[in-house]
Amino acid sequence: MNYTSIHDIDNISAWIEEAKTLKANPLKHIQLGKNKVLGLLFFNSSLRTRLSTQKAALNLGMNPIVMNVSGDAWGIEFGDGTVMNGTTAEHIKEAAAVVSQYCDIIAVRAFPSLIDKEKDESEHVLKSFAKYASVPIVNMESATGHPLQGLTDAITISEHAKVAKPKVVLSWAPHIKALPHAVGNSFVQAMQKMDVEFVIANPKGYNLNPEITGDTPIYHNQEEAFKDADFVYTKNWSSYEDYGKVVNTDPNWMITKEKLGNAKFMHCLPVRRNVVVEDAVLDTDSSLVIEQANNRTYAAQLVLKKILENA
Repeated sequence: MNYTSIHDIDNISAWIEEAKTLKANPLKHIQLGKNKVLGLLFFNSSLRTRLSTQKAALNLGMNPIVMNVSGDAWGIEFGDGTVMNGTTAEHIKEAAAVVSQYCDIIAVRAFPSLIDKEKDESEHVLKSFAKYASVPIVNMESATGHPLQGLTDAITISEHAKVAKPKVVLSWAPHIKALPHAVGNSFVQAMQKMDVEFVIANPKGYNLNPEITGDTPIYHNQEEAFKDADFVYTKNWSSYEDYGKVVNTDPNWMITKEKLGNAKFMHCLPVRRNVVVEDAVLDTDSSLVIEQANNRTYAAQLVLKKILENA
């Protein structure tokens, strides 16, 4: 069993309830991962993903080992038939096979280039590990998805929902840099599996991949989308059509207390204060960002538990 996409969740309601059970007693299954090793390979930086996944492994009795691949390892070549006379010294065929001998599960974090859409959407790093490793693979954020975060967000909404079918809004917000689509994509996919009223708000030119958003309503008027919202999940992403470009930096899309109304604010963190969202939101009970960060452990723990049980 691999966990590389939200689509690997067969029944999201059941997964959410199991995660809540783990949260209530995190060490109940500490013998499950005894003498098992989790390898965490980071091609890109991390705070919550690294620490929460390590903690999840420890809660299951596993031994996590961490490598910052981009800084500490040999440069890895992913192309087939490549003449390796450039900057890469090791091929993924050998690298994945070797790491598989050291680890019982391999978790990988590798961001997109935001330059070559076709290459990014091929998920060449994640899929190469899945192809050449002989142990299960976990996606800790790839070029197009962040399924650990998506599961976390589903858990958090379930915990805080006050009505049977809450209205959930995914809203774009401004940022100083071009950012990936991974968090937004996985959140969309998670919400499409849940019993919620779900809409997306973003400026023109910032629609996400239509193959992912599907029939989900998309508003270009933020305040209209926010009407009667119970949860507002905010994230910046670069243009998908004009791939990787910043085509709009309108500060009026920043989340304010006035816009939010009675809704709860969600964000995967890190978040740029008073650019993406104002302090008056983050520093009040309207914000669920700390609860979300805590739930990262139990989302990862659930995924690892299911993999260990299916080994």
